[in-house]
Amino acid sequence: MQKIFPFSALIFLVFFCGCGNNSQPKTNTEKDTVKEASAEISTQKNILFFGNSLTAGYGLDDPGTESFPSVIQHDLDSLKLPYKAINGGLSGETTSDGKNRISWQLRQPVDVFVLELGANDGLRGIPVAETEVNLQSIIDQVKAKYPKVKMILTGMQVPPNMGQQYSADFKKIFPRLAQKNDMQLVPFLLENVAGIRDLNQKDGIHPTAKGAKIVAHNVWTVLKTML
Repeated sequence: MQKIFPFSALIFLVFFCGCGNNSQPKTNTEKDTVKEASAEISTQKNILFFGNSLTAGYGLDDPGTESFPSVIQHDLDSLKLPYKAINGGLSGETTSDGKNRISWQLRQPVDVFVLELGANDGLRGIPVAETEVNLQSIIDQVKAKYPKVKMILTGMQVPPNMGQQYSADFKKIFPRLAQKNDMQLVPFLLENVAGIRDLNQKDGIHPTAKGAKIVAHNVWTVLKTML
């Protein structure tokens, strides 16, 4: 048995080594594919759309494809731009809620930040000064975390039944903040959508899928110049 064991062990060693060499080295084509995939991941940038139900796509059949950030993602993909549109919308959110939630969203890298909040403040009659302070707090937190981030603020308006003075003061929040913080401004997010029955859901507030495409166009007109 002592003479057979070394020979058996040798056979086992040869067999084991042979099995370990079955994997073939990657071809140049395979290596190139891996490199291209890695490069795509490393160069991809994130666009965070931070807002309320208008961003989330409330009431749409498929917010994953019909919300305005999703429509913009389609545009990005069509142009083969290395950007990922992240939908950070939450229905019912006020600027106060957003101020407390933004830190959680900033755990992921953000290259472009689109701020869409304020509509719910206006509908609830929250003091304009309070809304402005909350929006500034969100902007400050984003800048502190990502100093090189590019930023867009989407303007919003409230119906005249909130009072003419309140409506006028509310509308001025957005251009004032955009100028103060060197942000690009979408003058009115719901331009060519608000008040048009066929472009809004039954509540008269949230856009239909067709309306969301127009909203996406309103944002894209500004966003595309920054990419």
